Amino acid sequence: MDTPGQPCVLLKHGEVFLKGRNRHRFTERLHDNLRVALRGVEGSTWIKPVQSVTVLGGDAPVEELVERARRVIGFTHVEPAIRIPSTLDEITHHAIAALRRLESESDRDEVRSFAVRTRRRDKRFPLNSSGVDRYVGARIKDALPQLTVSLKRPDVRLSIAVDRGETHLSWRRLPGLTGLPVGSSGRALVLLSGGYDSPVAAHHAMRRGLACDFVHFSGAPYANPSSVYKAYALARELNRYQPPGRLQVIALGKAQRQLSVAGAGRLQVVAQRRLMVRTASVLAARDGGEALVTGDSLGQVASQTLANLAAVDEAAALPVLRPLIGWDKQEIIDEARTIGTAGISVLPDEDCCQLLAPPRVSLRARLPELAAVEKRLDLDELVAALLEHTQVMTPGAEETAGEPA
Repeated sequence: MDTPGQPCVLLKHGEVFLKGRNRHRFTERLHDNLRVALRGVEGSTWIKPVQSVTVLGGDAPVEELVERARRVIGFTHVEPAIRIPSTLDEITHHAIAALRRLESESDRDEVRSFAVRTRRRDKRFPLNSSGVDRYVGARIKDALPQLTVSLKRPDVRLSIAVDRGETHLSWRRLPGLTGLPVGSSGRALVLLSGGYDSPVAAHHAMRRGLACDFVHFSGAPYANPSSVYKAYALARELNRYQPPGRLQVIALGKAQRQLSVAGAGRLQVVAQRRLMVRTASVLAARDGGEALVTGDSLGQVASQTLANLAAVDEAAALPVLRPLIGWDKQEIIDEARTIGTAGISVLPDEDCCQLLAPPRVSLRARLPELAAVEKRLDLDELVAALLEHTQVMTPGAEETAGEPA
């Protein structure tokens, strides 16, 4: 009985499990996103739903499957595992073999205690969950007397899921991204700058089920293209968490100068942000977007006071979502490091928001004053001109090219 179990990966569902009668729609979306994430993997793969768990397998390397699955939003845990026959002898044999391997591969001090935790989904199995725990635990103690049982803080937690026809045995649990499957809440357009904030906001929007496209406003022709390169790199990193969304780049420099010539003065930054959301609203609606997402954090900078945020919202034709509204800067930076965007955001660039910015920004921009500035321009014509020369690209699409798994 030396045949090893077949490697697979157990993916535990998060909020999808709570969706009642609509659960199947969320699960289908979750599996669709998983298939996209698996494109380009060397070797064949398969996906099998089992109640509130998805089993992922195939002849592709397990570690690569684990890495891809951990970037799919909607799974709470990712567990490398093996598939074995649903008999007590097979379960016991493979549990002992797994602990022996772990002992031999690690320092003795790392594996000194264990616990067995069983979930019996097949109610026809002769022992209930606690009965399997006791039986397998006792056989392990007989075979490996140097190990102790620790139910609260074991060095190794053997998880046994008994299903009809096969059992899954795992001993390593990795955190997933949780949240709702990307796309289950609709589509949004993220105003993506080159800083820390907007990429983190985009990631949190994705975790609430929003599929995200991106728009970046550059300072061209009065600024170099460094911010565009950063936006592309950030969108590419963010697209690793979702079926790739498009990045659209709009050169804002000439419009910013028109606002300045129109006498915006201390209102310049708020006026150009109003122009951004006005333009983004048209762009999003044209592409099926239902909301805008920004990286604003209340009071973080002068343009993000409550009055100024309200003034910006008034110009938007779609809801403006601000996932980071209550976050402080260090929390945002820490999260950027976690999701992999911090190393890009720290790179130098020429941010369009600094172009023509006044020495002092109004902390309480008033709508009548903003309207007076905007009346000196033909906003509809200005927005149409901005959209006419939009650059469109899909960062990361080349990495998921090919047939679905």
